[in-house]
Amino acid sequence: MLFRSLILKSAALPPIKKFVKGSRLFRPIVKRFIAGETLAEAMKTAEGLADQGFLVSLDLLGENVATAEEAEQSTQNYLDVINQIGASPHKAAINISIKLTALGLDQGLDLAETNYRKLLEAAKPHNIFIRADMEGSPYTQVTIDLVRKVRADYPNTGTVLQSYLYRTDSDLDILMADKCRLRIVKGAYLEPESIAHPEKTTVDKQYVEHAKKLLTRGYYPAIASHDEHIINQLKEFAEQRGISRNGYEWQMLFGIRRDLQAKLHDEGYNVRVYLPFGDAWYPYFTRRLAERPANLLFITRSLIQK
Repeated sequence: MLFRSLILKSAALPPIKKFVKGSRLFRPIVKRFIAGETLAEAMKTAEGLADQGFLVSLDLLGENVATAEEAEQSTQNYLDVINQIGASPHKAAINISIKLTALGLDQGLDLAETNYRKLLEAAKPHNIFIRADMEGSPYTQVTIDLVRKVRADYPNTGTVLQSYLYRTDSDLDILMADKCRLRIVKGAYLEPESIAHPEKTTVDKQYVEHAKKLLTRGYYPAIASHDEHIINQLKEFAEQRGISRNGYEWQMLFGIRRDLQAKLHDEGYNVRVYLPFGDAWYPYFTRRLAERPANLLFITRSLIQK
């Protein structure tokens, strides 16, 4: 956890941000883990993955817009994404992840809800699922409340829970009772010890327990991890309980552990690749580095391996 705090605090410094975004040194790394800056580039990558039998979640990077006008533009950009997916022969394999702060949550709950519903309405005829990503803890309750509210009209949406938060046990029970589609992650934001487990070993243990609950009681859950030890634990758990490999999916980030993604796919599991794109890549990139020290190793190895 000290490593994560150091990375996130350092990344927030303007000189560090300027250096990383402007340095040629980081361009190959960014290119490896960001599927281009345009929708056309992202769709080309998404359809290539779908051709290989993978599922995809497109994520147009950008969060915490500053004005209502920016929120409207972000919403329009996502409508363009929906239209492109709807026209694709691979649309059944591609869904979308959004951040509610990109739709105007900081400018007002009503604005975010209006824009969220616009996207869900546009996605509905194409049967496109839209997942509201979980952001930092100030947004946890409002995200859960809004997802639960709109799901009454649009069941083609769900959200994400973060195992390092103390509250997740309760949130998990509530949302599973709603039959809400959930992705479980460990959590990548810098949170105080008053609301989040500070020890990595505790977070890992919590993550495994939450994933097991989802596997046994969830509605087509998404288990998001690159930790092969944890993945093997959960595979064994699911096999022992006769849980169908089609009853859930593994989710992994574009460019990280491609070998493990391919292995799971070859074993007959559903594997969805989380595919970020756009020019607002810096916050996403720094969170990925901060999640766990092993991600630095994944990045280094990925630069020299195909």
